[in-house]
Amino acid sequence: MKRYLQILLVFMQLGVCTFGGGYAMLSLLQKIVVEKYHWVTEEELMDYYAIGQCTPGIIAINTSTFIGYKLLGVLGAIVATLGFAIPSICIILVIAAFVQNFADLEIVSHAFAGIRVCVCVLILDAVIKLGKKALVSKAAVGIFLIVTALAVFTDISTIVLVLASGVAGYVLYRVGGQAA
Repeated sequence: MKRYLQILLVFMQLGVCTFGGGYAMLSLLQKIVVEKYHWVTEEELMDYYAIGQCTPGIIAINTSTFIGYKLLGVLGAIVATLGFAIPSICIILVIAAFVQNFADLEIVSHAFAGIRVCVCVLILDAVIKLGKKALVSKAAVGIFLIVTALAVFTDISTIVLVLASGVAGYVLYRVGGQAA
């Protein structure tokens, strides 16, 4: 029971900091679940994020579900998911109740502008950290560059990009004998 409570509280703490969505959370998730608690490896976290991107729902919550499942099975998945979702729901309810009263204030507008900048930095931090672990071969760099170009310059679905990258990694491994 103590372990379930720990997971609930850790994911509630993460859930309080969900500004910017799932991608912005990657850096914080990495620091907490990989570096602090050693619940998952960086490779597992990247895998969970990739799967979370392809499944319906919010990426950060999906990732929390996968981590909870790894730690304590189905009940762990439920506890981690609830832990991550509860603070967000509470924050959204409070904001929704008051946003109309304060949305036009200049200070609120400037605060949100600052938060948007911070979110970009958090996403960049996550990309750099995960890129160091993921871009370990020429094949991986090639896949990265192609997917980046396709994501930036086309309207191809991210799900298609993730699945195609998985197929490309598998084919490159089978043909060349090296992991992508």
